[in-house]
This record gives sequence, structure tokens and C-alpha cells, in this order.
Amino acid sequence: MMYALIVVPFAIATAIVVFATARRPGFGRRMAASGIAAAVLGALTAVFDSLMIAAGLFTYPPEHLIGVRIGLAPIEDFSYAVCAAFLVPAIFTLLTPMRERS
Repeated sequence: MMYALIVVPFAIATAIVVFATARRPGFGRRMAASGIAAAVLGALTAVFDSLMIAAGLFTYPPEHLIGVRIGLAPIEDFSYAVCAAFLVPAIFTLLTPMRERS
């Protein structure tokens, strides 16, 4: 099975939860913050996954990858960081009660 297919359920769950928060206050601000967090996590993933792959701590069978890499890290590795950057704040938002409008 290709690693990209493993990511699909996580991406779908992330999209559903994020869209469920679209009517909550601060959606745009939260999306901007999540975008910044995703960029930072992506940069950290590129650096540290490349270091770990170069050190021989783990490898990826090429037949299971799309083939695109950033540094030594396959593009599939970045999907989990991006999902986390958007999913965690969305879940927190859903778990926080909305204030009553006056």
C-alpha cells in the first residue's frame, strides 16, 4: 500500500473537523495561525526527518512513495504535521463552549 493512501483518512477527518468550526468566531484568525504552524512544522519535519534518514535510523521503500522529496524526507511525511496543525486547534474549538450572544 502506498503511504499516500494511508494519509487520506487523516486528511478527510481533518477537513471535516475544520469545516465544522467554520461558523465559530475567529475562524480566519485560527486558519492563519494553523497555516503558520503548518509551515513551521513542515520546516522542522524537513530538517529532522532528513537528518534521521541520513543517519540510517529508518528508510522508506521507494515503491510505496510518490517520489517527491523535500531534502531526504518523502512528501508523505509532511501530511501528518499539516493535519495536526489544523486538526488540533479545530478540535479545541469544538470542545470549547460557544458564548451566548447578548
